This record gives sequence, structure tokens and C-alpha cells, in this order.
Amino acid sequence: MVVVTRIRREVLTLPAARLGADNPLPPLRPLDEVHRIDDRDREEMPRDMARQLGLEPLAGLLPVRVRDGYGRTREPRRVEALVIENDRLRATVLPGLGGRIASLLHLPTGRELLYRNPVFQPANFALNGAWYSGGIEWNIGATGHTTLSCAPLHAARVPAPDGGEMLRLWEWERLRDLPFQVDLWLPEGSDFLYVGARIRNPHERPVATYWWSNIAVPEDVRVLAPAEEAWFFGYERRLRRVPVPSYDGVDRTYPANSPYAADYFYEVPDGRRRWIAALDADGHGLVQTSSDVLRGRKLFVWGAGPGGRRWQQWLTEPGTGGYCEIQAGLARTQLEHVRLEAESEVSWLEAYGPLDAPPGGEWTEAVREAEGRLASALPRTRVEEAYAAWKPCADTEPAQTLAVGSGWGALEVLRADWKLPGTPFPESTLGEAQAPWRELLRTGSLPEPRRVRPPGETLVAPHWRDMLETAPATPHTEYHLGVAQWHAGDRAQAVRSWERALPLAPSLWPLLRCLAVADQEAGHHERAAERFAEAFDDLCRERRDDGEVWTAAVAALGREALEALLRARRTVQARAVWDRLLPAVRQRGRFRLLHAELLLAEGSRARARAVFDEDFEVADLREGADVIGRLWARLGDEPLPGRYDFRMRPDPV
Repeated sequence: MVVVTRIRREVLTLPAARLGADNPLPPLRPLDEVHRIDDRDREEMPRDMARQLGLEPLAGLLPVRVRDGYGRTREPRRVEALVIENDRLRATVLPGLGGRIASLLHLPTGRELLYRNPVFQPANFALNGAWYSGGIEWNIGATGHTTLSCAPLHAARVPAPDGGEMLRLWEWERLRDLPFQVDLWLPEGSDFLYVGARIRNPHERPVATYWWSNIAVPEDVRVLAPAEEAWFFGYERRLRRVPVPSYDGVDRTYPANSPYAADYFYEVPDGRRRWIAALDADGHGLVQTSSDVLRGRKLFVWGAGPGGRRWQQWLTEPGTGGYCEIQAGLARTQLEHVRLEAESEVSWLEAYGPLDAPPGGEWTEAVREAEGRLASALPRTRVEEAYAAWKPCADTEPAQTLAVGSGWGALEVLRADWKLPGTPFPESTLGEAQAPWRELLRTGSLPEPRRVRPPGETLVAPHWRDMLETAPATPHTEYHLGVAQWHAGDRAQAVRSWERALPLAPSLWPLLRCLAVADQEAGHHERAAERFAEAFDDLCRERRDDGEVWTAAVAALGREALEALLRARRTVQARAVWDRLLPAVRQRGRFRLLHAELLLAEGSRARARAVFDEDFEVADLREGADVIGRLWARLGDEPLPGRYDFRMRPDPV
């Protein structure tokens, strides 16, 4: 009996950490991005690659908020899922967590084709913080993991090109102000999941865009791709061309052979079919292929060193097998952005499925054999035909809503009256976060908050900034205007807006905090420390309760104040801030690390060392960060304990 493709709801129960409240402080500082390179490396690059490396790099996270409210305590939690399956494949999608494909199961063999993480554990890898490992994720926006990693997407049933059902995911990406969609379907009897993707630019100006489909697979594989060279990026911030499969006498297509975390961006020759595969020792695994628009292919490895192993443990459960990532993107490397012309779009088709081929032996022969097996299982022409069949369906309006994302797309559509067939952003999705901006759009005035609470999100795009500049200059409006001006690079005017708001503002701490960050960025660290301390005092007086929102504000501002005061060597004021933190906040790993630094600054080396001996976990430790190792080195000459070793690069010589 033929089993037709179907989409159904499912609830997964996973050991999961809570995401917690977002950080309410606007992210004014430059983006903490580890994927930067030495300028001298550009001299050896192809011209188009060098040009795209310099195309509108992201300077900051606004208007997106930082997500750092998660912890490391996992409890069984229900996770909503959508399952699309035929008689050959079953794909499990998490619409509330970035639309990630958590599992791709090949039904005839019972093989899981992906690395399926048995837990949900956020970690600080997304551009805005919270991210989790495993499955297939859709990275849009700018270099790094998308800000939508742990955010809900819109989802709906849509008629598929073959008359069956298709699962559509879509959302408004806020860093670049672009709508995108991902369509998933399984043709009858197909061993391959088809994915149609589209990014649209409705603006009257070109926009830099970015896309990488990120596929987690088990680590004990060999990764094959049609390339003889790759661009190697380690966390020493160098990008250089290396031979494939081996350099320095080591075959790097086996993930376990790399000592440290690294990216290998394969140089797939023009005209060659775009594909990448990960095959285990028995020759079984996953292959990903696409239409030619998705030109880049990449292997990411954690490395066999202690730091890489620690990160692997950190992101899942002890005893769980490790993973690596194979990826596909719009450019050669993830350090590049692609120009999307005004009122245009870019689209492509991907296919994911099982592949059986001998992985070992000489590189050219292994690649040729795998490519031949792929051609038999899914001819290149069939991918192009599937893409051509999908394109007219991309505009088809959804038949049934299955999940709801944010209201930001609805706000932009309301503002500009854009027509975006296939990806509706109805006014019904507008929520509390969008309400004041809808009022600004309707009346020309930004409403004052109805109750005392931390300020809401600030919209910073030029059209919203223009509206703020012409709105009545209330303290609340001046605060948001200053944030928008700061984002635009007009820092002097931003400071003036915040200073104008101070005399009449009922709430001082948000303004004082912004001015403190401005002082820091200008190198005035003493004045910044003073303002941070004053802002924290005001917040403690204003705080209404110990609920999640106010606790997030106290933790976020308390951390910034402690760091600024310690930098200025104001230990007495730093201790005063520490003493007023909520007990639950002081127990967080990030704050225990800060307490050790405070104790050391006070001259209590033994007590600072005792904090390490008692053990702690910094839940929001940033990818590539060495803050724990630097503080440990100040406490003595002993080697860094393995539980604190997250080094992703060799120590400097």
C-alpha cells in the first residue's frame, strides 16, 4: 500500500533547560563576533570573495535583544513538533525553536540521518545568545547562528508541487529587515526531503544577506565534497587556502583528526554539482545537495583537544556521542555576505537523504564513487526539475496555520503595505511588543508606558528613526530615539537625546545605563563606572517585585556595573552592587565567576580560588571566550581544570 505524504502534530518530551527572560538592556556594544580575519589574508582571495567579506558587516544586534536568561538545570518539558513523512522518510520539525529539523529518520532502515540531540540545552552561540545543537537549522541574517535559533516561526500547510502537502515555515528576519520562507515536502516514495527556500528584499535599496543551512551529523564519519581545496578558518582569526583532504600530513576530512575547532569551506569548482556527504565506516550516512545558487559547502569540527570535547559535553549529556556539522550556504565562506538587489529575491532548492558509498581510500576515487551513487539516487536534473516545479508554489497562500511566530513582520507589512504572497503576516499576530510602535505609526506619538517596568524593544530602521525624530519629545521617546541614533552611528546625537530625557524622566536607570555604555565606548571608564553604579542604585529603588522581568533587569545591569567597577578598580562600590543582587542571581555561574574576580580584587586570593574549587558553570559562556582561563591564570600556576577548559584554539606561542 502506498503511504501518502502527511503532516501531523506531535509533542516531544525532552530534558530541557528553560530559556528564561530576554535581557531588557538594548545591545549597544559592537557585536562580539569571533569570525573575523586578519586583513592581510584578503590579498590572496578571489576578488568577489574579498568584496563580499567587506559587504555591510553587522556592527551590532539592534533591534534584536540578547537572550541570556537560560540556565543549566534541565527538567522534562513538552516541546511542540510538526512531523512530515511518507513511507521512506520522517522529518520532525520544531516550529517554536527556529523551525529546526530535529530528526530525519530513514524508515526502511531505521537509521537516523542526523545528529539528534537528546536534550534541549541553550548555549551562547547564536548572534544574540541562546542556541542549541543538533538537527538542521536555517541561519539567516549575518555571520553566525541566527537570532531566531530559539524563536518561534510561522508554520502552515501548503499544497506541494506534486499535489500532496508541504510544510511552510516563515518569519521576518530583523537584523536585515527581510522576510524568508522554508518549504518542506516529501514526494511520494522519495528517499529525499526537498527544501525550497526564499529570501525576499521588499525594500527600495539593496540589502546584504546571508544563508547557511547547518546540518549536525555524528562525528565518527568521513565528510566528502567535490573539492580539492578548502578555505581553512581556525579561531586564530586567519583564513587561508589548504589542500583537501590532507595538509600537515593529516587527513582533515575525518573530524576526529583535527586537534582544535575549525571550519573548512570547500572550494567547489564552477559547474560542478553542489553536494556534501557524511558517511560512517560502513559507508552509510547523509547527503545534502542543492541547486547551484547555494554554492558554498563547509565542514565544522570541534576538534579532539580538551576544549572541543568539553564543548561537546556542554551542549548535550555526558556519554552522548559527539557531532560535527556539514553546511551549505550562499557564498564560499560564512565570513561573506551577499548583495540582494532592491525589490528582488533569491531562492534555491535543497535535498536531504540517505547515501550509501565507500568512504575510505584515495580522495578522488571516494568522491567520484559517492557522486556517482548520488547521481543514481537523485539525478542533478531531478533537483532542477523539482526547483522549477516548486517556484510557482512559493507564492501559494497557506491552507492551514499550524504555528504562529512573532508580530514584527505584521508591523512592517502594516507600515509599508507590502504584498508578500505566500508568507502572510496578519495583524492578528501583533502583540504587546509591537503595540507602542503601532501607535506611533497610527498617531505619530510613542505612548508612555502604563506601568513602571523596564523599557520595551527599540526599532532602529531608518523609517522608524524618522518617526521618532518627529514625535513629541517625551523622555520615553528620547530614550528610544537615542538608541536608534546610536545604531545609526550618530553617537553624539544619541548622547544628547539621552541627556535631554534625564531631567523629566520618571525612570532614570535606562538612560544612565545608555550613557554609561557611551562613556565606555569613548574610553571614559571612570565616568562609565560612576554612571553604572548610579543606574544600578536607581534600578534597585524602582524594582517592583522579584518576578522574571525585573530579575532579568537587575541581573543584566548588575553584571555590567560589576564589570565596569572592577575595571575601574572601585572594589568598594563593586561589593555594594554584589550585596544588593538577588540571592538566586548570585548563585548563577556567571556571577560566581564575577565574585571570584571581586574577591581577587579585594586581595582574597584564597577565597577566590575556593569559588573555583566549589565548582560552577557559566551557562552563557560565549563561543571562543577565554574569560575563565584568564582569571584562573591570575590565581596561580596550576593547569586549568578540565571542567573549565573551553579553549577553541592553541595557546599563543
